[in-house]
Amino acid sequence: MDKKAMYKLSYGLFVLTTKLGDKDNGCITNTAIQVTSEPNRIAFAVNKANLTHDMLMESKVFNISILSEEASFDVFKRFGFQSGREVDKFEDYVLDKDYKVAENGMTYILDGTNSYISGTVFARLDLGTHTLFICDVTDMDVLSDAPSATYDYYQNNIKPKPQDIAKGDTVGTVQKDETSTGKTIWRCTVCGYEWEGEELPDDFICPWCKHPKADFEKIVR
Repeated sequence: MDKKAMYKLSYGLFVLTTKLGDKDNGCITNTAIQVTSEPNRIAFAVNKANLTHDMLMESKVFNISILSEEASFDVFKRFGFQSGREVDKFEDYVLDKDYKVAENGMTYILDGTNSYISGTVFARLDLGTHTLFICDVTDMDVLSDAPSATYDYYQNNIKPKPQDIAKGDTVGTVQKDETSTGKTIWRCTVCGYEWEGEELPDDFICPWCKHPKADFEKIVR
């Protein structure tokens, strides 16, 4: 069985944002789809390890910013490769330049996006590692004519290539198994994170994008 067949599914890429109290936060998701047109509803899944998940469970209000092909890798690093529990993802982001606040009080991203959709949570489904949120659309707007970034476009045009990682891009930081004496690298196919060691633990979770061992490829150097 070739698990890479899953990568052939057509995915978009989005920044899901919400707010709880005074804290704005957001994360990357690739699962947003329209599920009904009347009433207009969308659905998306969020990893339970993400702070955005816990905030949305309580706030029940959000925006989805649709990333375009003009998005830089910095957008993905900001919202996908760090935790809102440890950093303020909106620190040094400039209001009205990088993001705005919609009528629902939630932020939406201007940096590398072509539109946004506002909504409220209608129903939830526990999927184990993720929660599927089914939501009513309350507002939306188009921001640019730039084509939406698909997961395939991200892999081939936005994410740094292995040779770029080797030249020092921070996305390729290697975590070493100190018991290993070889040069076997396990690279996350989603974000590029690398772990050095002979065998990747079965319960290993990527510290950046929160994907499991199944999404790592073995590279022998």
